[in-house]
Amino acid sequence: METLENSTHIAEQYQKVLEKIAETAARVGRRANEVKLVVVTKGHPVEMIKQVIETGAKRLGENYAEEAVEKINQLRDYSGVEKVEWHMIGHVQSRKAETVVQYFDFIHSLDSLKLAERYERFADQFNKQLPVLLEMNVSGEESKFGFPAWDKSGWDKLLKDIEEIISKPHLTVCGLMTMAPYFENAEKTRPIFRRLVELRSYLKQVFPEIAWNELSMGMSSDFEVAIEEGATIVRIGQAILGPRKTT
Repeated sequence: METLENSTHIAEQYQKVLEKIAETAARVGRRANEVKLVVVTKGHPVEMIKQVIETGAKRLGENYAEEAVEKINQLRDYSGVEKVEWHMIGHVQSRKAETVVQYFDFIHSLDSLKLAERYERFADQFNKQLPVLLEMNVSGEESKFGFPAWDKSGWDKLLKDIEEIISKPHLTVCGLMTMAPYFENAEKTRPIFRRLVELRSYLKQVFPEIAWNELSMGMSSDFEVAIEEGATIVRIGQAILGPRKTT
């Protein structure tokens, strides 16, 4: 009975989030299908992941390679997982690069040239083309990972590393990602999201051969503001699955 109740609650919350995405997009003249939802399953058990897949989730986000691999392996015989993309959204240590390349379909958090070189090496080894986003710290918050991009006057210093990353034959740079600080008032995130949009425009001018289509920004507490500012991917966990059950 508890599993059924949990499943019903997850389905209801998932639909509510989709409705909010559609309403927010419409409010700023965008279509709902311009915004992709990544359901963040970090810290949640496999049974809950199955439930959210059954509600229609197509993209699952994990922060920790080892936790994710354990879940992916447990789900191998579950038929629903065949249609799911696994997104790495957390900071990755260099020594975990091989695991991430092997198990994940999309990486949001590429935050250094050193890590890009590791990804390239293993993507070549696995004969895999790897879509990536460059993680940018546009808030200046010390606890956040990402290329240092909070000061526009320093953006030109990022170009050499970015040029090297986009030259990697097995990496496909699709756009940018950022994590805003948590604010009780989500409006305070707006300048941060706007800075990422501005940075993308700058990079489009410098590297016009790259599409820069994707902007991964916005989580449970601020995704509506992120969509208003142009997010194409939102990463939502708690608003769908509730508080994390494991760490």
